[in-house]
Amino acid sequence: MNRRFRYLVATTILFVFTTILLGVATKSYGAGLACQARWPVCDGGVLNLFPESFPSFFEWIHRVVAGIGGLFIVGSAIDSWRRETPAKIRYALTLGAVLTPLQVLLGQQTVVNFGTSEVLTAHFWTAFTIFGAFSFAFVATWADSVRSTHLTAAVLGALVLFPANVLLTPPFISSYTPVLGTLQYAVLLVLVLAVLTLVVVGREELSGRYRHAPLVVLAALPITVYLGRHLIAASTLHQTAYLLAGLAVYGGLIASAVGLWRAENGSIGI
Repeated sequence: MNRRFRYLVATTILFVFTTILLGVATKSYGAGLACQARWPVCDGGVLNLFPESFPSFFEWIHRVVAGIGGLFIVGSAIDSWRRETPAKIRYALTLGAVLTPLQVLLGQQTVVNFGTSEVLTAHFWTAFTIFGAFSFAFVATWADSVRSTHLTAAVLGALVLFPANVLLTPPFISSYTPVLGTLQYAVLLVLVLAVLTLVVVGREELSGRYRHAPLVVLAALPITVYLGRHLIAASTLHQTAYLLAGLAVYGGLIASAVGLWRAENGSIGI
């Protein structure tokens, strides 16, 4: 695949990753309304285009990075249709590009209308979907460069990152600071990338029933994310569902690790 296109997709996912974390940090520090609830302008400088204080700078730089990232998102999707790119990559990039205007609108609503819980939830899941789509495209674009050592690192990393993400959820920590909140989402995004690496590339190395393990992880992970966002004062049924989904994720990761180990050592899958 064209080297320039590969690096374009890699740069785009880096922008998406950074934009999401800046958005989380902005919300966590309470800087989302620092531009006097104005959008897209701020609260200082020429025509109020620039930030007046540090909190408003936090919000402003998030908008700048998101704007640049949006251009890369759209550019990646357009470029994928201009060249001979596998359909699965084109569709993933196109999905991200189609969702971007919606994400911009939701971001505007979080500022102008002070962001109801429904808007904030939609804003999160749209960003999560865009990141997932570009993570898939990124892994698929670089698939022929992924070696067994990368897969091992992905599955071992996921085995560490998943419990770390759980422990960073509010019910499990005494003080949910902005730093910890941003760290949790960083861990989650890297975990998503690792899981998609196992799904897109790792399944080709697995045999027998092990081939389904990464798919189990992929199916259960969003459930844990959804339930984990509502764990505070959750019902027993909610907590039980979260526990079962978490066990499915971790069980799938362990099965993936075992399957990769057996494949590397020439064992036959069951």
